[in-house]
Amino acid sequence: MSAKPSRKGAANAAKTAQLAKIAQKAKPGLVLLATTHRVAPGLLTWRGWETLRSAGRVLAGSQDHPLLPYVLDAGVVVEVTEPVARELVDAARGERVVWLAAPDGDERLMREIGQIAVEDPVDIEVLHGSYDLPGARLLDLVAVMDTLRRECPWDAQQTHESLVRYLLEESYEVAETVEEGDYGALREELGDVLMQVAFHSVVAAEREDETAFTIDDVAAGIVDKLVRRHPHVFADVAVSGADEVNANWEEIKAAERADKDGGEASALDGVPIAQPALSLAAQLQRRAGRLEVPDELFPAGGGVGERLFELVRQARDEGRDPEAELRAVSRVFRDRVQAWEREQSVPSG
Repeated sequence: MSAKPSRKGAANAAKTAQLAKIAQKAKPGLVLLATTHRVAPGLLTWRGWETLRSAGRVLAGSQDHPLLPYVLDAGVVVEVTEPVARELVDAARGERVVWLAAPDGDERLMREIGQIAVEDPVDIEVLHGSYDLPGARLLDLVAVMDTLRRECPWDAQQTHESLVRYLLEESYEVAETVEEGDYGALREELGDVLMQVAFHSVVAAEREDETAFTIDDVAAGIVDKLVRRHPHVFADVAVSGADEVNANWEEIKAAERADKDGGEASALDGVPIAQPALSLAAQLQRRAGRLEVPDELFPAGGGVGERLFELVRQARDEGRDPEAELRAVSRVFRDRVQAWEREQSVPSG
């Protein structure tokens, strides 16, 4: 009496039969199987694997093709040959041929095949066996920064300290782009800031003590922080609106600081003193305002510093950003001076 086949065995047999039928029905033609190097080799779509298993011939241009070990492990026979467009097209007239495109896309080969097909038509399909996910180009940025750190003399000698000025400059350029409404340039400016983040991460990864970290550590840290501080999204906390979201954020942040410092946290902890003075005064006042500190704690007097501090307070009471307000006025002054300069340079008469 024969044993009853298992459910898994039956499923595999059905899949094998299905592939056999597909192979029989596969029409002659050329399939150019393209993949992205940003996805681990071997992670192909079902249609990609289906096409490989049902092909009459599968060819690759190099023994070092990243897909080759995984395709061979799947029982697919692969021929390694020189990528000659005419030979591929001719072979595809009699059977289904799959070409494993190189990681760079084999653009030159693709163009040559296209030119031949225009003069002497043949069924050609470009099949994407894997796709870039959102954020995939960040992997390219990491790879480029690693290469620059190794091979560029200027990049190789940079430190956290030497890079700080560039991070500040790029951040100010982002602020200026937004304030001027030049959103077309914003993508490039944000890219410059992102490059600085990647650069600092490359430098940090070279250390061998407990202060070392990688770009993955940076990303993991901000992801964890965002999840913790948005319990109304990632947990079961209910909020009535944006004000309550802000209140929860500050409460969670204070608790995190207390855990980190091992003591009572101050509302002013974490305020960077190195920031521009107007922004510093505004942030200190904003934090103190949440505590409803008494008025007598605010600086009083006729000095320039006291008067500026009070002007910052007035701007906050009016819902204005003192830094942005002064920058806007300064921009008007700059434009007026430049216009005056141009007028003075125009010859009279």
